[in-house]
Amino acid sequence: MAYKKEESYDEKVTSGLIGNYKEAIALLGEDPAREGLLKTPERMAKAMQYMTQGYHLDAREILRGARFTEAYNEMVIVKDIELYSMCEHHMLPFFGKAHVAYIPNGYITGLSKIARVVDVFARRLQVQERLTHQILDAIQETLEPQGVAVVIEAQHLCMMMRGVQKQNSVTTTSAFSGQFQDGTTRAEFMKLISSDLLSRR
Repeated sequence: MAYKKEESYDEKVTSGLIGNYKEAIALLGEDPAREGLLKTPERMAKAMQYMTQGYHLDAREILRGARFTEAYNEMVIVKDIELYSMCEHHMLPFFGKAHVAYIPNGYITGLSKIARVVDVFARRLQVQERLTHQILDAIQETLEPQGVAVVIEAQHLCMMMRGVQKQNSVTTTSAFSGQFQDGTTRAEFMKLISSDLLSRR
């Protein structure tokens, strides 16, 4: 059997977006009935719903669904989490990596859930600063660890392909709570996310 991709979209939202995108294409001076653009409004409508699906997901529920009692109380780091989001000012993508750590205080979570939390908040209209704190807050409130650290490094197309057009600029944001507010613990975290331990094998 051939591969079949299953996707589900809200028909009312899709229909409304299609109409808006057709109008936008026409206002820009193009013909939305031209062959190459005929299905573009529908594709855009579905793509935008996919890229903002985080509004319909609950990061805290994701973490609660995989919260396990465990005595481990050292740093847990999930680094280099691919991140794709949409700048709320120009609705252009920004992309990069998130590095997330927490120090358990009786509870741990599935490692994949940390990456899912990043996606929940990234798949919205965002600013990088808010995104960083939303990830931290969700983990802090749900797992109640001894501390959480989040660092995001991203490139913003709103800076790269318009405006100042600085193609090599990278924006770094960070947020720390609990034990990560201590300089020594924070320094250990920063050293670990900067190291490539696997390459030493």
